[in-house]
Amino acid sequence: MKQFTIKTNARSEMIDITGRIRSTLAESGIRNGLCCVFVPHTTAAVTINENADPSVPRDILKELDKAIPWNDNYSHTEGNSAAHIKSSLVGASETVIVKNGDLVLGTWQAVFFCEFDGPRTRRFLLKFLSE
Repeated sequence: MKQFTIKTNARSEMIDITGRIRSTLAESGIRNGLCCVFVPHTTAAVTINENADPSVPRDILKELDKAIPWNDNYSHTEGNSAAHIKSSLVGASETVIVKNGDLVLGTWQAVFFCEFDGPRTRRFLLKFLSE
Protein backbone atom coordinates (compact mmCIF):
# COMPACT_ATOMS: atom_id res chain seq x y z
CA MET A 1 0.00 0.00 0.00
CA LYS A 2 1.16 3.52 -0.80
CA GLN A 3 0.04 6.61 1.09
CA PHE A 4 0.20 10.20 -0.15
CA THR A 5 -0.65 13.57 1.29
CA ILE A 6 -2.33 16.33 -0.62
CA LYS A 7 -2.73 19.94 0.44
CA THR A 8 -6.10 21.41 -0.44
CA ASN A 9 -6.61 25.13 -0.89
CA ALA A 10 -10.35 25.75 -0.61
CA ARG A 11 -13.38 24.67 1.36
CA SER A 12 -14.54 22.60 -1.61
CA GLU A 13 -12.45 21.53 -4.56
CA MET A 14 -11.72 18.60 -6.85
CA ILE A 15 -8.06 17.80 -7.51
CA ASP A 16 -6.99 15.51 -10.36
CA ILE A 17 -4.76 12.82 -8.83
CA THR A 18 -4.57 10.59 -11.92
CA GLY A 19 -0.94 11.46 -12.70
CA ARG A 20 0.17 10.58 -9.19
CA ILE A 21 -1.67 7.27 -9.39
CA ARG A 22 -0.17 6.46 -12.79
CA SER A 23 3.39 7.20 -11.67
CA THR A 24 2.94 5.03 -8.57
CA LEU A 25 1.47 2.26 -10.72
CA ALA A 26 4.52 2.43 -13.02
CA GLU A 27 6.84 2.12 -9.99
CA SER A 28 4.90 -0.91 -8.75
CA GLY A 29 5.60 -2.92 -11.90
CA ILE A 30 2.07 -4.30 -11.96
CA ARG A 31 0.90 -4.96 -15.51
CA ASN A 32 -2.65 -6.25 -15.00
CA GLY A 33 -4.99 -6.17 -12.03
CA LEU A 34 -6.79 -3.54 -9.98
CA CYS A 35 -6.02 -0.22 -8.37
CA CYS A 36 -7.99 0.77 -5.30
CA VAL A 37 -7.94 4.44 -4.30
CA PHE A 38 -9.15 5.12 -0.76
CA VAL A 39 -9.66 8.40 1.11
CA PRO A 40 -9.58 7.89 4.92
CA HIS A 41 -11.57 11.02 5.77
CA THR A 42 -15.21 11.62 6.65
CA THR A 43 -15.37 15.01 4.90
CA ALA A 44 -13.52 14.14 1.68
CA ALA A 45 -14.09 11.68 -1.15
CA VAL A 46 -12.77 10.29 -4.41
CA THR A 47 -14.55 10.06 -7.75
CA ILE A 48 -13.98 9.53 -11.46
CA ASN A 49 -15.19 12.16 -13.89
CA GLU A 50 -14.17 14.40 -16.78
CA ASN A 51 -10.83 16.21 -16.66
CA ALA A 52 -10.83 17.80 -20.13
CA ASP A 53 -13.06 20.73 -19.20
CA PRO A 54 -12.38 22.40 -15.81
CA SER A 55 -15.97 23.60 -15.69
CA VAL A 56 -17.17 20.02 -15.04
CA PRO A 57 -15.65 19.75 -11.52
CA ARG A 58 -16.81 23.31 -10.78
CA ASP A 59 -20.35 22.39 -11.87
CA ILE A 60 -20.30 19.24 -9.73
CA LEU A 61 -19.26 21.25 -6.66
CA LYS A 62 -21.85 23.93 -7.41
CA GLU A 63 -24.66 21.40 -7.66
CA LEU A 64 -23.54 19.58 -4.52
CA ASP A 65 -23.65 22.92 -2.69
CA LYS A 66 -27.19 23.54 -3.95
CA ALA A 67 -28.38 20.05 -2.99
CA ILE A 68 -26.56 20.04 0.35
CA PRO A 69 -26.30 23.62 1.65
CA TRP A 70 -23.74 24.52 4.31
CA ASN A 71 -26.34 25.95 6.66
CA ASP A 72 -29.48 23.86 6.98
CA ASN A 73 -30.16 23.45 10.72
CA TYR A 74 -27.95 20.37 11.03
CA SER A 75 -27.59 18.77 14.47
CA HIS A 76 -23.84 18.11 14.18
CA THR A 77 -22.16 20.80 16.29
CA GLU A 78 -18.87 21.08 14.34
CA GLY A 79 -20.60 22.98 11.55
CA ASN A 80 -19.44 20.67 8.77
CA SER A 81 -22.42 18.36 8.35
CA ALA A 82 -22.71 19.28 4.69
CA ALA A 83 -19.17 17.99 4.13
CA HIS A 84 -19.99 14.69 5.86
CA ILE A 85 -23.10 14.23 3.71
CA LYS A 86 -21.23 15.04 0.47
CA SER A 87 -18.49 12.57 1.42
CA SER A 88 -21.06 9.82 1.97
CA LEU A 89 -22.79 10.53 -1.33
CA VAL A 90 -19.63 10.69 -3.45
CA GLY A 91 -17.83 7.86 -1.65
CA ALA A 92 -14.50 7.10 -0.02
CA SER A 93 -13.05 4.79 -2.70
CA GLU A 94 -12.79 3.96 -6.37
CA THR A 95 -11.46 0.84 -8.05
CA VAL A 96 -9.87 1.08 -11.49
CA ILE A 97 -8.85 -1.80 -13.75
CA VAL A 98 -5.15 -1.97 -14.65
CA LYS A 99 -4.32 -3.33 -18.10
CA ASN A 100 -0.87 -3.41 -19.73
CA GLY A 101 0.57 -1.28 -16.94
CA ASP A 102 -1.94 1.57 -17.21
CA LEU A 103 -5.25 2.58 -15.68
CA VAL A 104 -8.27 1.71 -17.78
CA LEU A 105 -10.09 5.05 -17.94
CA GLY A 106 -12.29 6.57 -20.61
CA THR A 107 -10.89 9.21 -22.95
CA TRP A 108 -11.98 12.13 -20.76
CA GLN A 109 -11.90 10.44 -17.36
CA ALA A 110 -9.65 11.25 -14.42
CA VAL A 111 -9.56 10.30 -10.75
CA PHE A 112 -10.34 13.26 -8.48
CA PHE A 113 -9.72 13.83 -4.79
CA CYS A 114 -12.77 15.73 -3.51
CA GLU A 115 -12.29 18.16 -0.64
CA PHE A 116 -15.49 19.19 1.15
CA ASP A 117 -14.13 20.77 4.36
CA GLY A 118 -10.85 22.46 3.54
CA PRO A 119 -8.35 23.75 3.27
CA ARG A 120 -6.49 20.88 4.91
CA THR A 121 -3.67 18.43 4.45
CA ARG A 122 -5.31 15.16 3.45
CA ARG A 123 -4.29 11.61 2.66
CA PHE A 124 -5.18 9.15 -0.02
CA LEU A 125 -4.11 5.54 -0.18
CA LEU A 126 -3.40 3.29 -3.17
CA LYS A 127 -3.47 -0.48 -3.21
CA PHE A 128 -2.56 -2.40 -6.35
CA LEU A 129 -3.75 -5.98 -6.77
CA SER A 130 -1.96 -8.00 -9.42
CA GLU A 131 -3.89 -10.40 -11.61
